[in-house]
Amino acid sequence: MKKIKNILFGGLLTLALAACKKEYLATKPTDAVDNSLVFTTTQNADVALNGIYRYMFERTTAVTVNQQNKPGVGGIMLLQDFLGEDLHISTTNWFSAEASWNAHRADNNIAVSYPYRTFYRIIGNANYIIDNIDGASGSDEDKKRIKSEALTLRGWAHYYLVQLFGKRYDAGAKPNAQLGVPLLLSSTDSNKPRATVEEVYAAVNKDLDDAIALSSVSRSNKSHINVWVTKGIKARVALTMQDYPNAIKYAKEVVDGNVFPLMSIADYQKGFNDNALSEYMWASMPSIDQDDTFGSFFGQIAYNANTSFMRANPKRINSALYNLIPATDVRKSMWEPAPTVANFPLPATNFSRQPYMSRKFSVKLTEGSSLGDVPLMRSAEIYLILAEAYANTPGSEASAQSTLFTLVSKRDPGAVISISTGQALIDEIIFQRRIELWGEGARWLDLKRLNQPLDRTKAPNFVSTAVASTMTIPAGDLKWQYLIPRAEMEANSGIAGQQNP
Repeated sequence: MKKIKNILFGGLLTLALAACKKEYLATKPTDAVDNSLVFTTTQNADVALNGIYRYMFERTTAVTVNQQNKPGVGGIMLLQDFLGEDLHISTTNWFSAEASWNAHRADNNIAVSYPYRTFYRIIGNANYIIDNIDGASGSDEDKKRIKSEALTLRGWAHYYLVQLFGKRYDAGAKPNAQLGVPLLLSSTDSNKPRATVEEVYAAVNKDLDDAIALSSVSRSNKSHINVWVTKGIKARVALTMQDYPNAIKYAKEVVDGNVFPLMSIADYQKGFNDNALSEYMWASMPSIDQDDTFGSFFGQIAYNANTSFMRANPKRINSALYNLIPATDVRKSMWEPAPTVANFPLPATNFSRQPYMSRKFSVKLTEGSSLGDVPLMRSAEIYLILAEAYANTPGSEASAQSTLFTLVSKRDPGAVISISTGQALIDEIIFQRRIELWGEGARWLDLKRLNQPLDRTKAPNFVSTAVASTMTIPAGDLKWQYLIPRAEMEANSGIAGQQNP
């Protein structure tokens, strides 16, 4: 992993200390930076930490090409939904290769290098903080906070990587000896082989546990991590591992804390663009001077973003899924089955209207042409994690029904508590995940962790030509794994011969 590691820290520090630069990713090698100066104080370490958070919403570049549809972590989230069956467009466009399941199976495609580089750069920079913060001058409270955030970021990034590049975690097949991804747990690590999936998840959980032991509720704003976010990530990881006791434990702590109450019906319709919304737990928050217009998350998904991708290609929901949403549910209004000038106003006449187009996401019109706060975690997801974990725990179905009703009743005044049990109750919860988290990067990861197939033939309005006729993928198919980037295979001697099939 030496080649990727060598450009990690220097570039990010350049950004942190000169916040207007956008070309920082491919500049100085590590040895061009005097790390002893960077970590002299907790104040300097905070600057480096802020650089990681900013990098998370920066547009990705590939050699000399700026990638409009690669807006940091938000772009990776969108890619996971485009790989599913619930979010799609009607014509061939720059997401088509990804949505066709071809790009992530080509080792020289940016679709594999983009998430690989993004998350390993986060890990590499977090490692420098973790390795050096204890020796910095400053209060113990600040040191603990900074270290906790860096540990969470490292664990979260490894968790994302192993989901993409490894086979799914199977609780019934411990230890999960299938190849995962290289574990980088020190700023000096390089040329590491792929750890097993079991080893990666063990490291992820250790990072999160260590972070929880150090963390507090304090933070400067919601772009940063605090103990509630770390516990939310811990609940996500546990659900992915089918570790339902821990999913319940950590999700329930967040729910019972009630720091992020579920949104009102009125707030639900405000465009999912503002971290001030009550259930936003964690968000990327670019400021107006950082608005990337065509390359932002909202430039790819907001119905009123003035980008060619949105003007010509409104994002649409699976019509069969839409038809299952009750008429009294506010989420029904997030998509329009038959848009007209009257029921779906648009900024200009050159914006296209298409059946079942989304209005869930909108830009902050007063602040920038495609600006908005990207939702990285909302408390609604935590309720859904808790409900699903309860539903998979014998004797806890009543708790699952009650938890689910708490969420659904906030969206639908006409909702009644579910009487479903067994698989029917689990299916009901997954349905709620599909409509609640649409566009927030959950669907492909859910299909993979649940070991379910992709079936776009059940979406009557899905246009097969837009995805090269890729309409079904069996559960467990090789295509559920991303290939390791060719550049990594060539540069990292430790990973030789460990490519995915």
